Amino acid sequence: MLSEQSAATVRATLPAVGAALGEITERFYDGLFAAHPELLRDLFNRGNQAAGTQRQALAGSIAAFAAYLVDRPDERPDVMLNRIAHKHASLGVAPDQYRVVHQHLFAAIVEVLGDAVTAEVAAAWDEVYWLMANALIAIEKRLYTESGQTGWRTWTVAGRVEETADVATFQLRPADDGPVPDFLPGQYVSVRVELPDGARQIRQYSLSAAPGSPLRQISVKRVQDDAGPDGEVSSHLHAQVHEGDTVELSAPYGDLVLEHTDQPLVLASAGIGVTPMIAMLEQLARTGHTAPVTVVHADRSPVTHALRGDHEAFAAKLPDTAVHFWYEQEAPETARTGRVDLSTVPVASGTRAYLCGPVPFMRAVRTQLLDKGVAPADIHYEVFGPDLWLAQG
Repeated sequence: MLSEQSAATVRATLPAVGAALGEITERFYDGLFAAHPELLRDLFNRGNQAAGTQRQALAGSIAAFAAYLVDRPDERPDVMLNRIAHKHASLGVAPDQYRVVHQHLFAAIVEVLGDAVTAEVAAAWDEVYWLMANALIAIEKRLYTESGQTGWRTWTVAGRVEETADVATFQLRPADDGPVPDFLPGQYVSVRVELPDGARQIRQYSLSAAPGSPLRQISVKRVQDDAGPDGEVSSHLHAQVHEGDTVELSAPYGDLVLEHTDQPLVLASAGIGVTPMIAMLEQLARTGHTAPVTVVHADRSPVTHALRGDHEAFAAKLPDTAVHFWYEQEAPETARTGRVDLSTVPVASGTRAYLCGPVPFMRAVRTQLLDKGVAPADIHYEVFGPDLWLAQG
């Protein structure tokens, strides 16, 4: 809870701080990485840093947290905090790193805002920071305890399947032949690899098979971007990691999970966002879900639709399922051409929806679901990469 005095100061200064957050976070990361280059090398996603998306996400989350504290002084934005904490836990973020961040963040604030940062203003924003940091530290501590795994664990590639020209599925087993811990459909693991320059970069990949198998399965799309650098880790996995090789994995994390429910469901995905939906569908088939399930997917073409066979097969095992695929090109008779349009798709009352894909796709689908009467609280989403949508909302 933010103190009354600090709440008044934050409310008064939030417009100015918010307007300068872009420059503040840029100065913050420049100072942080100059003092601690190992963080950029081995913890932060270098691709997101180069693109500026991580800076936008940090700025947005700080502004959103501060605004929430001011508008609802007796509450805490647990949805946002849980999502950030899951990502931090998958990276192995430690409590002492929050002090390092604090040092460089507040140095950047003073550098950008200058004399406007009075002792009163500094104290108020310091309170905001530590309310957020201590909440994250507590959640992350609980997540580490629940996972039962400290640090990284080595896994061996037991099999590799080329799903499409740009998507490969890696089937993994523990290198120590120990037990495979359970997870929830929709969760992800962090994968850490050593790149040619010695950097140990980390990326998150959704588990693309339901719990219960002696193997873990991730399906990785090779990121190729004409406007910027190709994905370092995805390119490495595609080019260098084959059956018999090893990778390092975190414990499973992620707050977008399939909950046991008798509600009707919508599982909507686009592109590689299909991966958590496959795990959810498989789990629904295993547990005998009987309520209606509406499967929605958008892709460039059937050829680029990764795990399409699994998508159709698991849906077919459910007693009340409607499958709707949209392709930008080469749509077969059983699919549609163009963007997802739910205007003619029945959506049952009381539906719970799970979305995963590019943000524009999820915004569009969410709007259409709201128009069909789906409650906002029943629409859940996952973003691959920095969560700019959450930060802005």
